[in-house]
Order: sequence, then structure tokens, then C-alpha cells
Amino acid sequence: MKLVENDVAVITGAASGIGRTTAKVFANHGASVVVADVDEEGGAKTVADITENGGEATFVRTDISDSDDAKRMIETAVSEYGGLDVLFNNAAIEGPVARLGEYDNDAFEQVIDVNLKGVWYGMKYGIEAMLADDGGSIISASSIGGEVAVPQYSGYGAAKAAVGQLTKYAALEYAEDGIRANAVAPGIVRTEMIERTVEEHPEMEAQFLETEPMPGLADPEEIANAVLFLGSDMSSRVTGVTLPVEGGYLAQ
Repeated sequence: MKLVENDVAVITGAASGIGRTTAKVFANHGASVVVADVDEEGGAKTVADITENGGEATFVRTDISDSDDAKRMIETAVSEYGGLDVLFNNAAIEGPVARLGEYDNDAFEQVIDVNLKGVWYGMKYGIEAMLADDGGSIISASSIGGEVAVPQYSGYGAAKAAVGQLTKYAALEYAEDGIRANAVAPGIVRTEMIERTVEEHPEMEAQFLETEPMPGLADPEEIANAVLFLGSDMSSRVTGVTLPVEGGYLAQ
């Protein structure tokens, strides 16, 4: 069964990691996908992976922290495919690993620009398109770091916590318009971001592996499947929630 057949999905940060995997999962389930990212080479690779498998996808270079780029991203979905049904605000950067008092000012602003303002811009213009198209589903990437304090990730965690709150506002304000808004909160996922962190801070590898009660690290497809559920009619009565996908970490 194809869960999003004939839907149009915009996925940010889709040039790699969770975003790329989610784009491929949505395409496999029948959606036309707008692949949005600043990484043109990676975005083209995601589109090629989808089209070579018989799916439909278009790349649009997008700096999600820029409102004009975010607006153009949504307009691409409307002009190329006729509307917008699902938006996955996934693009994010990790920022420094540092205690709060040692956190670089410019780096903090950059993390907020991408991880929070980028989600806000996506919601703002995505909602506008969904209102013209009988509603839709917005999913935004939060994190376990948005639910509890993870030492040395204050900028990242603050932005992700705010994403959960924005999700609640969108859910309440547009419930009568057929728009649902939810978030996913992944734990430690085997992505390029985690690989970069381990390369720069080798001592964190053991910490990552021991973080969640379930063994090992999550695969990006496990997060993508949760996003697919929230983007499909399988979750038609679910709105305003942050769904943890973190191997039991928050149950401790």
C-alpha cells in the first residue's frame, strides 16, 4: 500500500542523511518530492536516486534560513506539481560542542537561523500553500535535545525545543483548516552529522552508543518511517505532538 500516493511533499535538508532517506521513502510511497538543500551535488544525487527508481522529484537549491529561498521552495512545489500536501522541515546544523558560557556568539545565531527560523519560514509559506490546497501535514525535526538538556549542545537544544512549541502553535491555529502539525524527536541516528561529530570528538562515540536503552544507533529509515506515518492519513487524528523516535531514551 502506498501511503502518500499522488501527494506533493517538500523535504528540506534532503541532500543527505535523514532528509535524503525520507525523500526516497516518500517517493517510494507515491509522492512527488521537492528536494530542498544548499548542497547542490547532494540534492542532485537524491533526485537521481528517486528518478532512477521510477519516482518523481525536483531539486531546488534552498538556504532555509533565507525567507526568499524558503518561499521559492514552496512555490516550486506549487508550480511543478500543483500544490503542497506534506512539508518536512528537516534541515539543521549541529553547531559547536561547547559549554554555554564558551559557546560562540556567531555560531549560536547561525544555529538559530537554520534550525529555528528555517522551520518558521517553512511553516509560514507552507501553510499559505496548504490553505489554498485543502490542508496538509507539516512535520518538523526536533530532537531528544529539545526535550531534555544534552550537555554542550545548548544552541542546538534551544532551537529544537522551540520547534516543538512552534509545532503546537501551528496545530492549534490551523486545526479547522485541515492542516496538521507534528514533530519527530530522533535520538542518535547514524548520519553524516554524527560521523562529523565523532571525527572531531572521538571520545563521544562510546557515549553515543550507550545513550539509548535499545542497542546500537538508529538507521535514518527508522526516522523516515515515522515521518511517513505523520505525513499520511494513517495519522489523520494526530496533531500538535512531538513523536520521540529514540530507542527509549526519554523513558529513563
